[in-house]
Amino acid sequence: MTKFVKKSEIENNWFEIDAKNAVVGRLAAVISKIIRGKNKPTYTPHMDNGDFVVVKNIEHIKLTGKKFQNKKYYRHTGYPGGIKETTPAKLHQQKPGEVLKLAVKRMLPGGPLGKKQLTKLKIYKGIDHPHTAQNPKIIDISKLNNKNIIRNT
Repeated sequence: MTKFVKKSEIENNWFEIDAKNAVVGRLAAVISKIIRGKNKPTYTPHMDNGDFVVVKNIEHIKLTGKKFQNKKYYRHTGYPGGIKETTPAKLHQQKPGEVLKLAVKRMLPGGPLGKKQLTKLKIYKGIDHPHTAQNPKIIDISKLNNKNIIRNT
């Protein structure tokens, strides 16, 4: 018999990741699994039982190859002929955390559940953040491979 987690049984933890010299896609894969709650044995696909993730040093993030200049992000204004495009380099210059946020957003489910889960991602420039009171567990992304995501025991 499958056991589903109830809303009253959900326990959220906090994790802190230093994004210095981290590759965007690999970091986003780790973050999305933690935010969705796939690192917990009580994972339930239709519930938001994931953990909070604080990412610091976002200005030092990397993309492999020439993606920083050649990759394109598209959006539409809603008006005829209103398609706009930008590169990660321009986007990173204007809003440093937006490249990582878009990568994580596209790894989460669409709809209200994905939007709610995305609010658990906190991105900051530099090493200081206002969530030290939550005592986040530090994840060293350089020693962590994608298959061995942090386990709650």
